[in-house]
Amino acid sequence: MLSEVEQARLRLSKNTDAKKKSQYGQFLTPGGTAAFMAGLFPAADGTCRLLDAGAGIGSLAAAFLERWSSGGFGFQRVEVDAFEIDGSLHSQLTRTLCKYASSRLSVAVHGDDFIHAATDAVCGGLFAKSLPRFTHAILNPPYKKINSNSAHRLTLRRVGIETVNLYSAFVALAVAQAAPGGQIVAIIPRSFCNGPYYRPFRDFILERAAVHHMHLFESRSTAFKDDEVLQENIIIRLERGGQQGPVTVSTSTDNTFVDLETHEYPFDRIVSPDDPEQFIHVPTTPEKNTIELVEALHATLTDLGINVSTGPVVDFRLKEHLRDMPGEGTVPLLYPGHLSSTGTTWPIEGRKKPNAIERNADTEKWLYPSGFYCVVRRFSSKEEKRRIVASVVEPSAFGDVPVLGFENHLNLFHENKHGLPEALAYGLAVFLNTTVADEIFRRFNGHTQVNATDLKAMKYPSRETLIELGEWAMQQGKLTQRMIDDEFRVVAT
Repeated sequence: MLSEVEQARLRLSKNTDAKKKSQYGQFLTPGGTAAFMAGLFPAADGTCRLLDAGAGIGSLAAAFLERWSSGGFGFQRVEVDAFEIDGSLHSQLTRTLCKYASSRLSVAVHGDDFIHAATDAVCGGLFAKSLPRFTHAILNPPYKKINSNSAHRLTLRRVGIETVNLYSAFVALAVAQAAPGGQIVAIIPRSFCNGPYYRPFRDFILERAAVHHMHLFESRSTAFKDDEVLQENIIIRLERGGQQGPVTVSTSTDNTFVDLETHEYPFDRIVSPDDPEQFIHVPTTPEKNTIELVEALHATLTDLGINVSTGPVVDFRLKEHLRDMPGEGTVPLLYPGHLSSTGTTWPIEGRKKPNAIERNADTEKWLYPSGFYCVVRRFSSKEEKRRIVASVVEPSAFGDVPVLGFENHLNLFHENKHGLPEALAYGLAVFLNTTVADEIFRRFNGHTQVNATDLKAMKYPSRETLIELGEWAMQQGKLTQRMIDDEFRVVAT
């Protein structure tokens, strides 16, 4: 039966235009992923009340029912509530679930907006539609931002949920509507694991549920490859009101799960008891890694006297002041394409992006004094091995120019909007290019961007250590990854 559902999913994925997918935040679950998710639920009996919110064509509920029908659960009865706001999918959703029809199964397909229906049920309003306390929930919720003044945002606040995306709202409501001991399995972006925007969501979840399992796809592009989604996804199993114990973490390259690896970790390796932000880490090796062993990483940027900012030049807003090549009255404008591990190449003839910006009254406030800066690209390419790619901007690359422009796709480290000491700039770049720094960032961040906020939240070696690293780097020729990592271990320990 699942193969028929998968065929329908592939057909719909191919024939649904990108605009509609974006409108609903809708990316249907591949069959292999659905089966894996259904397999994460612990064995159970009695009556199952199953929630599938954002059900699409029913791939997840079908995988759950497939496991039940093949003896994987001991339920005497299953009651399914499937929410799908896109009415064009209802006929296929109903066909999918009706394939499992029996006297022990009841199915209700809801066209309601799940957020409004669930919040009404939680609040218990006079005209609210009654919903059961679900024993199980299996979710691939929509991925779409929620505007701060939207009806969804205001509705969620009624039940104490403050969040910025539909996916986290769906998971929070599933937890809120779950019965004690209720099991929730969801596939969602990893971005909720860190950052200030998802702090209220993390608090809400961790106060009400135990985390039992997390699965990480090592490739960013394969969980929903048919929809060309570039997003690091995680599958998580929660238990409403459960006792928190060790967490099982599994990994696979993609949704074939052929190279599945599984390890168990104490919860304090997932959420540090000393972390007020409650960042959720996803360790991928059972041994304590370099990050946990290097005590030298204790300094904040504030401790170091260093600032980090997003490049202030937004090119489309200053278009009239941009120039393809430098000329009288212009100064260098740096994009990521000007920077590499071997240094700065500027100007570059024939590139699509400009090389210079006029210096005048309209642009002056966006420019930085010439000097040494450590810069990091904000976006990594699709399958780049490293998330953080740091370079040093040397003033000698531009001749005798007083100021520089940094385009918005760069982050730059500076001291109160001035350059860094040369050795410090190089040392900072060396550290940020270590495998340790990359692992730190991957554990804290699931998204593909490297933002100034993320860099500000990281811990760094001492200023003295960074300068020592910089002085070493300045005496070398081309640096390899092994050279960088080996020298960091020597200096930091």
